[in-house]
Amino acid sequence: MKILFVTAEAYPFMKTGGLGDVAYSLPKSLKNLDVDIRIIMPKYKFEKKVRRRMKKIASFKTYIGWTTVDCSLWSLNFEGIQYYFIDNPYYFYRENAYGYYDDGERFIYFSKAVLEAIKYLENFYPDIIHCNDWHTALAVPLKDVYYGDNEFYSNIKTVFSIHNILYQGIYSPDILWMLGLDKEKYFKEDCLKYYDSVSFMKWGVLSSDVVTTVSKSYAQELTKEYVSYGLSSVFINKKDKLKGILNGLDYDMFNPETDKEIFKNFNINTIQYKLDNKRDLQKQLSLNEDLNIPLISMITRLTDQKGIDLLEAAMYQLMERDIQLVVNGVGNKNYEIMLKHMEEKYKGRFKALIEFKPELSKKVYASSDMFLMPSKFEPCGLGQMIAMRYGTVPIVRSTGGLKDTIQEFNKYSIEGNGFTFQGYSVEDLLTAIDNSLKIFKDKDLWLKLIELDMQADNTWNKSAKEYKKLYFKLIKNKSK
Repeated sequence: MKILFVTAEAYPFMKTGGLGDVAYSLPKSLKNLDVDIRIIMPKYKFEKKVRRRMKKIASFKTYIGWTTVDCSLWSLNFEGIQYYFIDNPYYFYRENAYGYYDDGERFIYFSKAVLEAIKYLENFYPDIIHCNDWHTALAVPLKDVYYGDNEFYSNIKTVFSIHNILYQGIYSPDILWMLGLDKEKYFKEDCLKYYDSVSFMKWGVLSSDVVTTVSKSYAQELTKEYVSYGLSSVFINKKDKLKGILNGLDYDMFNPETDKEIFKNFNINTIQYKLDNKRDLQKQLSLNEDLNIPLISMITRLTDQKGIDLLEAAMYQLMERDIQLVVNGVGNKNYEIMLKHMEEKYKGRFKALIEFKPELSKKVYASSDMFLMPSKFEPCGLGQMIAMRYGTVPIVRSTGGLKDTIQEFNKYSIEGNGFTFQGYSVEDLLTAIDNSLKIFKDKDLWLKLIELDMQADNTWNKSAKEYKKLYFKLIKNKSK
């Protein structure tokens, strides 16, 4: 089976969040299952040493409205995976993947260019195009809109994966001219009409053969209005074709035994070295150097979705406890200011790291005792999986992928892998933290919990097999 994996980002070429990790790790795991999967993404402003390794394989054109736009297609084999890159300097030679006034136009261009590029792929005709999030959503319906009468495209099936429904690609209907589409024909509820706007993601969901999302619980939650951001009826109608497959973690990328970016390597047999990491982090961050004080960390985007508003509401009560707290991330400026204020108020006990550097975040993961993830909603979450890999115990709100991966620790049966809470309230949050602090005092019990976490299998192995099964079913149905 041949799969073209369409994404706006993939580590190490571009990564802004979990999608970049998934686009790197999932294809590797599928490749190990003898799936011929190839990745296509924008050619961003890469370093010269990366660009020099790429090979140009085609030049072609597409359209933005009535304007002809140049495209070129490049290829590179990286770690056994074939990557293709859509090149247009005007759209993609920028410092970041997103966050620009013309993002709508940029990813309309990318979706159209991907479909045209299929003609030029080297000895590769995809059975399935697997698109991810709103940036690539339009490639799903436009395959039929633009190429519906073209036999070359007629047998290609589509999978669309939602990594976060919060970001849908919502724009004014005026943007339809860029697609070259008749507004009267396509600005409708069964296409991309979203209230008085258009939603790229909505049209991708409606048009795809299968919709996947990144955990079973999140797939169920998407049929609820409070999670789906206006698309609950779409998911209810698509329920038979909606499947939740839990994300996995790349255990080579996140490995405390070999990780060169943490202070001292350790494994399940040398957990005592985790304390060396804690001591070194306390020293680096000017925290009070005391290994007996519980060190709680958050590594997150500073947004309401991630529960920062809940943390803010609980902060003064939380800091009454004998703990240290480290928050690492960027996002809402008001939250950044709030966290810096708290750092001044609780010097030696609180540190706000308003930046995102992978090497710094790994040090925090490896050095902390607990990892706090109080998300309002969470499609999957990789943070709790990374934390467990480094022997750091998760404290999470039971929603989406957090519900699927973290179960309450039972000190009597020695089962479970963390601490959970249900309600989105200060009381529930503090109760879960207090439960973890009680267990932390029992060093033998805490060590058993750490061992349970480090032994957990959150690799891609099981999930990749589910994707392969899904692909096979689609292709089998196609051949009937």
